[in-house]
Amino acid sequence: MIYTAVIEKCRDTGLYVGYIPGFSGAHSQAETLDELHANLREVVEMLLEDGAPEFDSEFVGTQQIQVA
Repeated sequence: MIYTAVIEKCRDTGLYVGYIPGFSGAHSQAETLDELHANLREVVEMLLEDGAPEFDSEFVGTQQIQVA
């Protein structure tokens, strides 16, 4: 299965923070993107041990909003 993760970089800590929208508990943080990817994979694998998730929502995408 393939899941889409949202990734941000915290200005205060410098850490990358990622989560999978609608997948309760599927979130992690790390110092590098590679480490974050591995962490998220591990979290998802552990969560899937409890069975297939029921998503609260469906990730659609992102949009850029221009404000004058």
